[in-house]
Amino acid sequence: MHTTNYYDTFIQVADDCPVTLAEVPPVKGDSKTVANIQFDMMAQHPYEFTSDDVIFGAYAIKNNISNTEKLTEREKYFSKGQACLRSSTLAKRYGWGIHNNADGKVAVFGLGSDEYEQLAQNKQLKQVKAMRSKRA
Repeated sequence: MHTTNYYDTFIQVADDCPVTLAEVPPVKGDSKTVANIQFDMMAQHPYEFTSDDVIFGAYAIKNNISNTEKLTEREKYFSKGQACLRSSTLAKRYGWGIHNNADGKVAVFGLGSDEYEQLAQNKQLKQVKAMRSKRA
């Protein structure tokens, strides 16, 4: 079983992130985007979900996976490697840093906020950058 979970880690926004202050991802049309779903899960329920929960939760919603199918579908989903939250557009495009606590639970902090700066300067946390959108 593969995992995307980090522990005691802060995912900073990507070096090529186009914003200087965090933005809430806009809803496109009638359905939420993956970024909307991930943002809602982490912003409305800070430190309640792991990265795996957030990534699979968004996948399950986008693919209309029923509650009865979730356990087997989750096992199938993580039977191969999946992209972690470093590749999320929240950190690449919309300016949200993602803190993973000691239990692997996640919360988002907006670029330009005091909390973001404190987490980015925290030497007790492993500091990683979100993946760049474009090749260097």
